[in-house]
Amino acid sequence: MDYQGNIFRPPSEANSILLQVTRGCSHNKCTFCELYKGTRFALKDEATIESDLEFARTYCRRQNRLFLCDGDALILPQKRLVALLTAIRDRLPWVTRIGTYANTRSIRSKTPEQLEELRDLGLAIAYMGLESGDDVTLQAIIKGADSAQMIQAGRKVRAAGIQLSITVLLGIAQERRSAIHAAETGRVLSAIDPEFVGVLSLMLLPGTPLYTAWREGRFVLPSPDGMLAELRRMLAATNLSDGYFHANHASNYLPIKAHLPHDKARTLNLIDQALQGNIGLKPEYMRGL
Repeated sequence: MDYQGNIFRPPSEANSILLQVTRGCSHNKCTFCELYKGTRFALKDEATIESDLEFARTYCRRQNRLFLCDGDALILPQKRLVALLTAIRDRLPWVTRIGTYANTRSIRSKTPEQLEELRDLGLAIAYMGLESGDDVTLQAIIKGADSAQMIQAGRKVRAAGIQLSITVLLGIAQERRSAIHAAETGRVLSAIDPEFVGVLSLMLLPGTPLYTAWREGRFVLPSPDGMLAELRRMLAATNLSDGYFHANHASNYLPIKAHLPHDKARTLNLIDQALQGNIGLKPEYMRGL
């Protein structure tokens, strides 16, 4: 397989065929992210993708999921995406699920009918980074969309019958807007009502504007207990009709897995027990990305 630059995929795609169709991220301006810094966004040429499909047809017969890399494969023109998904269906018929990252810009570029066409061709899940539902925070981290646009994009994906997994970040609003960030993120998640919510805790990465701001004292990260209190407020404000709210990423201090709405009260009680010191938090040396 031809991989150019850094390759990233969601944790749930760990065992998937990773087919890189774009290089880098089409936005690449978020202040907390260094995944694609120094990589200019580009669409990979069709001949290279064709060769990778042939490789997968021979060597990837035990993997029944496929993930389109990199930062935003949905930005591909519809004609190319249709041809690509058709080729995957024809050459890798054992693949039962195709996933991709998606941001508001790429979702906006597709009509509802185009998204439904992609769904019919096997696109089953999209991963969208919300990070926060607080407009002040979204603007501060240069996310490129406000909460209303996030809601519109998320609902558009859901309406097309494509499963949606949304990522949010604890700590991204600093100490001073922690409570607002938690409540507003819960509001936006409730409005979108995705199948999956993945909660990560912010880890400051050298080379990012946010890391520089932290070193200079302009960004104050909440304490572990502050992160936990933020998680509780966020969960309390989140109402899903039938979705999973997980904070079991390696970056989190307290792993939780909840199926909402029925696990909500139990999980809030679990967090309360941790806040009261009855459950130990993950030590720093065990946290990671």
